[in-house]
Amino acid sequence: MNEKHTNDEISLKELIEKGREWFSYLLSQWKIIVLAGIIGAGLGLAYSFSKKPVYTASLSFALEDEKGGGGLGSALGLASSLGLDLGGGGGSIFAGSNLTELFKSRAMVEQTLLSPVVVDGKSISLAEMYIHNNGWRDQWNDTPKFKAIQFLPDTKRKYLTRAHDSILGVMYQNLSQSGLVVGQKDKKIAIITIDVSSTNELFSKYFTESLVKEVSDFYVTTKSKKARENMDILERQTDSIRGALNGAITGVAVANDNTFGLNPAMNVRRAPSARRQVDVQANTAILTELVKQTELAKVTLRKETPLIQVIDQPILPLQKEKFGKAKGILLGGFLAGFMVVLVLVLRRVLKLLN
Repeated sequence: MNEKHTNDEISLKELIEKGREWFSYLLSQWKIIVLAGIIGAGLGLAYSFSKKPVYTASLSFALEDEKGGGGLGSALGLASSLGLDLGGGGGSIFAGSNLTELFKSRAMVEQTLLSPVVVDGKSISLAEMYIHNNGWRDQWNDTPKFKAIQFLPDTKRKYLTRAHDSILGVMYQNLSQSGLVVGQKDKKIAIITIDVSSTNELFSKYFTESLVKEVSDFYVTTKSKKARENMDILERQTDSIRGALNGAITGVAVANDNTFGLNPAMNVRRAPSARRQVDVQANTAILTELVKQTELAKVTLRKETPLIQVIDQPILPLQKEKFGKAKGILLGGFLAGFMVVLVLVLRRVLKLLN
């Protein structure tokens, strides 16, 4: 028992002695460590001057998606029995996380990059603004394929070349990896927040606003597509029956004029007028039902059209994140000093092993 206690004391003493030796060794190298720290602090300070500030634009919105038939249930059932699908049922392909993914999709981001903005009195696309901010034009001087390429505002996708696609792909990757964040800060609240970060304050603001507009237009159009198509069909049918009814009414009037003062016993001459009367009654009944269904379709379209209500939008000046000078000095000095200490320790360990 005493022998074990003695071994423990010896081990602890040896450990303390080793620690003192290493401390003395590093202390003897203080000039190298301090010099490295000063150099690192200088590099950190230089980096803080060269590092551009990052501006973040934030926009939040609430989505009102009115569903449920309510009092329209029986009316929609009647429409369905007539072979008309007025909507008002079924799930949403953009429910929950699908909507946030829509904001981050390449199609929406690229469409936003082709949106027009006014900069210094000129209308340009956000893609051109992004290229200018990152100095890509200067890098393309020696690349003929990219040197003359332009991204005009509202350019249709079918007119873009392979070179356009490759550049837009790089922009999308850069934005999706570090510049674009979409999500719900609180899962219990149906409020979605979009954050766009870049080194250009106006680009962050314009891109955020344009992205919300593009996604909103696409979302509303897609959600209400079926109801809008059904309403268009009903309106065309209503116009057609109304035209037929007007023609039938005119035919009755003409037939009555032709039989005015006719001998009541000559019923055969009155047949065209009777047929016209039947047409008027039939078309009136059909028109009444179509008008009713058209009004139902309009109500359904209003219910199927979601409302995207912007709550907070980016306002200049935007939130700015800058790499401070003090942070650069401290971080640069610490990292440089730590690396030198690590090198000195490894060098001494290798010397002891040899």
